Amino acid sequence: MGNYAHDRIVPDQASNLPKKEQVARMFNEIAHRYDFLNRFLSAGIDIGWRKKALNMLKKDAPQTMLDVATGTADLAIMSANILAPKEIIGIDISEGMLAYGKIKIEQLGLNDCIHLQTGDSEALDFPNDRFDAVTVSFGVRNFQHLEKGLSEILRVLKPEGKLLILEFSKPSAPIIKQFYQLYMDVITPSIGGLFSKSKKAYQYLNDSVQQFPEGKDLVHVMEKVGFTQTIFKRLSFGICTIYIGKK
Repeated sequence: MGNYAHDRIVPDQASNLPKKEQVARMFNEIAHRYDFLNRFLSAGIDIGWRKKALNMLKKDAPQTMLDVATGTADLAIMSANILAPKEIIGIDISEGMLAYGKIKIEQLGLNDCIHLQTGDSEALDFPNDRFDAVTVSFGVRNFQHLEKGLSEILRVLKPEGKLLILEFSKPSAPIIKQFYQLYMDVITPSIGGLFSKSKKAYQYLNDSVQQFPEGKDLVHVMEKVGFTQTIFKRLSFGICTIYIGKK
């Protein structure tokens, strides 16, 4: 398994805890403000990104789906509305985030379709060939070992099943790039710290985006672990990218 710079980016460099545990603790701390800050910091654009990504799975009509790093279940809920599968399982290492997701699912009357549970992306507690589609939105950056996580997803996908990743990336156009850097370096950690008392969490967001293999580099990793027919599509000047791979 390869080593990637982003695998070593952790919320707290001074901590001796492994990345996985640090990420779980960090998300437990910010769970109560996570949805609000997501909408606020992205000016709601993240909703459009999720819709675009899920629409790319429409023709496949997946009936069983796994949402890895589901957080507060935003993508799982949208999947239920856009793709109407029979079953969506959402997993996350943060019980704090799942607790908020469960409240949202209950309020929307989606308990029959969406089931949330604690789970580790690198040791998926499911048999081989279990799901028609696996989704990861803004979570693949938090994998402790990227290849291990992607290999596990490949294992639980049915043959012909698809992986859909939505992840932050860095724009390349000079003016957009400068504004983006200012936003990620200064504004995001400051606002994040203001509202969630956890500036560190939003600094980690920036650091992990900076080091994450994106575009062709992530496609290369997907192909290395066994995905085929891989594509990627940049959104909003390259601030976010959709990736798809097939088993």
